[in-house]
Amino acid sequence: MRLETQPLTSDYIIGRLRAALGAPLPGLSAQMRMAPDPRPGSERILEPDLNCRHAAVLALLYPGAEGLSLVLTRRTEAVETHRGQISFPGGSLDPGETVETAALREAREELGVEESEPEILGRLSPLYIPHSGFCVFPVVAYIAHRPRFSANPHEVAEIIETPLAHLLSPATCCQETWELRGAPAQVPFYAIGAHKVWGATAMMLSELLTLFPMENPR
Repeated sequence: MRLETQPLTSDYIIGRLRAALGAPLPGLSAQMRMAPDPRPGSERILEPDLNCRHAAVLALLYPGAEGLSLVLTRRTEAVETHRGQISFPGGSLDPGETVETAALREAREELGVEESEPEILGRLSPLYIPHSGFCVFPVVAYIAHRPRFSANPHEVAEIIETPLAHLLSPATCCQETWELRGAPAQVPFYAIGAHKVWGATAMMLSELLTLFPMENPR
């Protein structure tokens, strides 16, 4: 599903995104556009009784110097999983937490974003990650101003702020042959400066980007 094309403002884009997140989502078909090939475990479809650990991540949008922007993080080498990788702020659900509560808590713990600031727009499709055994639930939120980010040094090595216009550019989407788990694989990724956003983060980002028009969102 793609938003209709016309002159765009942040308010218009966010309103249409909220509506798109409330409608049927593209789901696995959009996620798999950025999946490594082969990706072991892709045949497993997320079901309520799937034996996995639940986690939540926050895709946080806000006005930046070059229009609507998205924040990602480079994880430190001290965290339990996915060390050094580019990711959304997020982590495991605590007992009794909702997906939204967990995503907001993790954004506060990792980036210093006050939990009362973001407006929750909706959820993207959940994604099962075979390598770590997590089922990840992505939450999309918006803040009408650029947050005052403060990185947690134990978890966040770098804060990466990226204009959506850059992510939507076809030149940003690249592919290389890597060795994964001892075998060659075709790995698509988003090139953001010196960083390569791949794997589960790229798959979730792919679904989010299908909900935006190709024009530069402002």
